[in-house]
Parts: sequence; structure tokens; C-alpha cells
Amino acid sequence: MIFLSHNYQDKAIVEPIAIALSKVFGVENVFYDSWSMQPGEGIIDKMNQGLENCKYFFFLVSKNSLAINMVKLVWQNALYKSTHNQARLIPVKLDDCLMPAILLQTLYVDIFGKGLEFGIRQMIDVINNKNTFQAEYQTYENIRGYIKQVSNDEFELEIKAETFMEPLSKYIVLVKNTQNEISINVKGEILMPTGQTFMPNLNVDGIDCNGFYYYFSRATVPNYPIRISIKKISAVPINFVGIYKTIGEDKVRLIPLIIN
Repeated sequence: MIFLSHNYQDKAIVEPIAIALSKVFGVENVFYDSWSMQPGEGIIDKMNQGLENCKYFFFLVSKNSLAINMVKLVWQNALYKSTHNQARLIPVKLDDCLMPAILLQTLYVDIFGKGLEFGIRQMIDVINNKNTFQAEYQTYENIRGYIKQVSNDEFELEIKAETFMEPLSKYIVLVKNTQNEISINVKGEILMPTGQTFMPNLNVDGIDCNGFYYYFSRATVPNYPIRISIKKISAVPINFVGIYKTIGEDKVRLIPLIIN
């Protein structure tokens, strides 16, 4: 049995992990509360049953999970089992929390520092005792875009890492405007080398547009967003399409956009 100990506030990132593990090892072999506990069943009894049968205990460590006493009791129980060789305790770091001192002697899966796909692959490798698995998908989008109107002639974009660090910072801002109609500038990156390339006449997801490609030498990390200003410099209004993140050679993915 694979036991996932987490806080419900982290489900946006934990659920894709649970689904990925269930696809490899079967739903019946992954204890995840959303499908392992049904209405009318005793929560404590089901959790005890899962703990008794678990061979791999993944503690999804975050600021949220460390603040809940119930989660603390569960992982401490698993720690006791691991010291008696009854289960294997594997911490999985989800954010920039401080790891409990007692867990620092244990190597952990670092989703915060290395990304979701890497973390899931590591978790599966731990269970399989091998390093051949290749993740094929990612359903949790760590990078989000935020847009707000500063004035009638200016918008500001923020590109944020919500949970963990993204080492590759390459983005394409798509608009229907030409280079002579708007001005796009990066803000607050004076000490960090930044590259910009104009990409005309694109067709992305069936939309004809132009792109401004940016490469940042730094990683995209939580609490340190990338800010981009879009200003109108002609009579033509700003016609913003979206933000794409490069995820590989000739591969891009649209990131979710939130309007402030």
C-alpha cells in the first residue's frame, strides 16, 4: 500500500501525484483520502487501516501540512514504523517550508526545487527500485499569469511560480498588435540578463498573432514574479492573446491567466 499523507489545502498539487501513482500501481494500492474513504466510513479507522497496510509512506511536506496536528500524528506514526523496518517513510517537499529537524537525516523528494514531473518520477522510482520511468503528463500548472490594467494605455503582466521553482524561464507573450502599435518592456530585472525576440506572423491554437519571446537567466520562483509592461503607443488598442511557456524544443504550453 502507498500512503499519501497531506493537508487538504494542498490538493491542487497532491491529486495529480495520486492519480499518476494510481495509473502505475492501481487505485486500490494508493491510499488517498478522496477515493480511499467514502461517506459513512470512520476516518480514523480507515486511516489506521491504511497505515497498517502501507509499505511506502509519502509525507507531502508543506507549510499547510506542518500546521495540522492530525497530519503530524500520522507521519510520526509512520516514522516509528520506519525505524522498525515496517514501512518506508519518504518526505516530499512541496513548498519553501522548513523541514522538521527529525526528517533532515532522510533524503526527500524535492518537488519544490525540481518540479512536479521530476518528483513524480522519483516517487515511482523509489517504489520500483529503478530509474526507468518517464512521466508522460503534468496536470498541475505551477506557472500562472496575472494581468491588471494600470491605465487606459497600459497593462502589466506578472508571471508567477505558485508552489515550486521553475528553473527554465522562457515565455512568449502573444498579442494581435504589431511592433509599432505597442511597447513591451520587462520591469525590475536590471541585474538579470534578459533576452527579447519579436516573432511575427504566428498561428497558435488557430489564432493569428505576433509573439514577444523572453528568455530570463534566472529561475521563476515563488514570491519573485517576472513583470512585463505592455503600453499602447498608437491609436490601436492593446489586443492581448495570452502567455505561453516553453517546455521543450519547439514545444510550448498556454499558462492559466488570472485577471486582477
